[in-house]
Amino acid sequence: MKVEMPKILVIPNGEKVKGTFSKEEMSSRLSILRKHMAENDIEAVLFTSYHNINYFGDFVYCSFGRNYGLVVTQDETTTITANIDGGQPHRRSQDSNIVYTDWQKDNFFHAVKSLIKNGGRVGVEYDHMHLQNLKKMESILPNAEFVDVGVATMQQRMRKSAEEIELIKHGARVADIGGAACRDAIKAGVPEYEVALASTQAMVREIARTFPEAELMDTWTWFQSGINTDGAHNPVTSRKIESGDILSLNCFPMIAGYYTALERTLFCESVSDRHLELWNVNVEVHRRGLELIKPGARCCDIAAELNEIYLERDLLQYRTFGYGHSFGTLSHYYGREAGLELREDVDTVIEPGMVVSMEPMIMIPEGMPGAGGYREHDILVIDDNGVENITKFPFGPEHNIV
Repeated sequence: MKVEMPKILVIPNGEKVKGTFSKEEMSSRLSILRKHMAENDIEAVLFTSYHNINYFGDFVYCSFGRNYGLVVTQDETTTITANIDGGQPHRRSQDSNIVYTDWQKDNFFHAVKSLIKNGGRVGVEYDHMHLQNLKKMESILPNAEFVDVGVATMQQRMRKSAEEIELIKHGARVADIGGAACRDAIKAGVPEYEVALASTQAMVREIARTFPEAELMDTWTWFQSGINTDGAHNPVTSRKIESGDILSLNCFPMIAGYYTALERTLFCESVSDRHLELWNVNVEVHRRGLELIKPGARCCDIAAELNEIYLERDLLQYRTFGYGHSFGTLSHYYGREAGLELREDVDTVIEPGMVVSMEPMIMIPEGMPGAGGYREHDILVIDDNGVENITKFPFGPEHNIV
């Protein structure tokens, strides 16, 4: 006998937990979005990205190959989650939640169809929804017109609220704690992973102490030594630290999907003359960059001026990436706010409410004097009174030869 299994469910398992942000904060975010929807005749929005589902729904999903969504209309917000997660999304979502099952293929889209009427304009994220899923959306809603909301929501997220800034400041504080634990664990003969473990454990424990209602997920440390410093995002390995090694400390606390970072150049026991010379140049760029970030400055102009310092030292060709980026709900696996990056091709003007990093890096290839990757990283909050550097861990040769 064939049993017809359900396509969608409601699993109100347990009480809703305390949200990361106040109801007023979440309502304000949705009000700005709904104003954009009304002005552009968008009847419903389907978010599929980690960052927007978290930003507007206070829920960080774990994809594992499944689709997740947040549908926003003028009256309701509803997360769409997979049955494998049980009632956890209900407990974490700010408002309603429905669950799709694995009993039939594409039940996610059945859930979407139950929430969005077939007609009018529907907002989706062109920078996240891949072609296959867009085709499926067109199939289930053939009378709808699909429009992009990815750019508009990115611009909204670039300007942080007071509650967001408070959370980011806690993140920077936790990163400093991770940095101290990392520095204390550095010693010739110790493998990279042991240093990283000490740092990550210190950060997770501090997050748990500060935010007892929060989920503890995704905080990590990349600690690199020697040749492994050549990439800013190189994973931890079993390589053992050697005396004279260039080292990179990278601490990344994650609190409710909000990422912060601390990155520092260090050396184990001693530093060669050429390494010291290059390190000091990068520190000079970093200090000047911290001075240039202020209200009214354009991202491209900051990059251009810092390029000149490297150019004068014949080091510009060794610059690895842009000089900094926005902070908020972002991560190593779901991107960031590309409209606020300190690069030559970004003309965004820095405004109060923005949070940006200064993080110059150069990489000298193996075999050359001073080989390795050099980078420093501070986080700055821009407000009506100017700029506040919320990173306190010291940088430079006078502090970080361990």
